[in-house]
Amino acid sequence: MQSLKRAVIAALAALAAAPALAQDIANGETQFSRQCVACHVVRDPGGAVLAGRTARTGPNLHGLEGRVIGDVEEFRYGEAMDRMRERGVTWTAERFTGYLQDPTGWLRDELDDRRARGKMAYRVRDAQTAADIWAYLQSLSAR
Repeated sequence: MQSLKRAVIAALAALAAAPALAQDIANGETQFSRQCVACHVVRDPGGAVLAGRTARTGPNLHGLEGRVIGDVEEFRYGEAMDRMRERGVTWTAERFTGYLQDPTGWLRDELDDRRARGKMAYRVRDAQTAADIWAYLQSLSAR
């Protein structure tokens, strides 16, 4: 019992010491404008462009949270993203930020397939920046 108590205390201490990724929507907007608009747009269901231009290289990023990965109609995903859709996997903050930092590596891990490949070659190298972009996209999806 004493070892269990020590393990719980150690786990709580590790969580408290872990750096939290506080999300910065303003930075997310700046980074989206710098890193994402060449390929992506955020268009609401009514057709209004909330961010980006009319880019069509990547899918519309409106309403990601809880949306099935790879489900934007009229967008041609790669085979790995199609497999994610078939499995019914949905976007969460953790999945999105992981994907954003290493699309192909993330898909390989998620699908347990070393040959899986993502079509998105761009990587957001910093976890904080990826979290900020997620927060910004979430703020737009609330509109």
